[in-house]
Amino acid sequence: MFGESVIREMTRLAGVHGAMNLAQGYPDFPAPDFIKQAAIDAIRADINQYAITWGSFRLRKAIADKMERAYGMSLDPDREVTVTCGATEAMMATMLAVVEPDDEVIVFEPFYENYVPDAAMSGAKLVFVTLEPPDFAIDLPALQSAFNERTRAIIVNTPNNPSGRVLNRAELEAIAALCQEFDVLCITDEIYEHILYDHHEHIPMATLPGMYDRTVTISGLSKTFSVTGWRLGSIVAPPELTNGVRKVHDFLTVGAPAPLQEAAAVAIEQADSYYPELRGMYDGKRRLLVSALREAGFRCHQPEGAYYVMADFSDLGFTGDDTAFAHWLTEKIGVAPVPGSSFYQPGSAAGKTIVRFTFSKSEETLLEAGRRLAAM
Repeated sequence: MFGESVIREMTRLAGVHGAMNLAQGYPDFPAPDFIKQAAIDAIRADINQYAITWGSFRLRKAIADKMERAYGMSLDPDREVTVTCGATEAMMATMLAVVEPDDEVIVFEPFYENYVPDAAMSGAKLVFVTLEPPDFAIDLPALQSAFNERTRAIIVNTPNNPSGRVLNRAELEAIAALCQEFDVLCITDEIYEHILYDHHEHIPMATLPGMYDRTVTISGLSKTFSVTGWRLGSIVAPPELTNGVRKVHDFLTVGAPAPLQEAAAVAIEQADSYYPELRGMYDGKRRLLVSALREAGFRCHQPEGAYYVMADFSDLGFTGDDTAFAHWLTEKIGVAPVPGSSFYQPGSAAGKTIVRFTFSKSEETLLEAGRRLAAM
């Protein structure tokens, strides 16, 4: 049905060989002090028992208030916001709630690897629309041909992992028009919403005309606040869709960690001045890694958002495929990436000359990785 995570496999391989882990997208530097202190305070205040299964009211209200400040969305935290155990659980709960066996779900590739097992466990049939490198723009005729009367949903991940694309308004409007024409739900993965570069902006699909009632918006705390191990995600959806998702969530995980929810609420309440600092920090890391990769002979584009780089190794003279190259780079050079083919549908020829690197690492890690790549 599906195999183990290739990303986590490469993390294990990095550990075995003492390689710099540029495979898995978690920071190796500290989380902000204000969110750590809030967690300490919550535990000391004995916020240690079950929260309401769909999230503490304070956190749901903090999420709703942020969505209004940032995107002009007016939400009822009691009926339209749900807290989950990470965005991973949010996507799984959503798929189980809204998809019936044999429904078709459209996914853009390259895609985050979890979407395939999510579809398998919910019984969905994935229909792939390929975004071609280096710009990863949507092929609108191909997208239109993917929609039909069997289409139940489309998954939209922007800013995108692994490509770094940020979909523009015209692309989102094209998707929205097709969703309304074919009565299709849009499930969005917006976990990197606050990590953007240059002139790019994040536009939630749910803010487009006619889309709120058919959109499930998924996000979380992991990437924004460098707390990937806290497992705090969120779902914003109209009441009818929220009710279905909450029933699955209740029996899937019961609820997210109570003291960490309190800390997350504090962080979101205080974060408006933090977001520009976050973008500036990652912009420096982006430039550092892209420069090192290009100097080492890779062909790669400048990511528009998130914290990943898809790098083509065709010019390096390596004769094997992406998996062989990723293993060689990890074992012999000491830098671990992810094979590009893991972000494409099984059996596809795409991604065979590509690997993905993350720059969600300290400057020291990235500089050392750059030195090792230069020695290649």
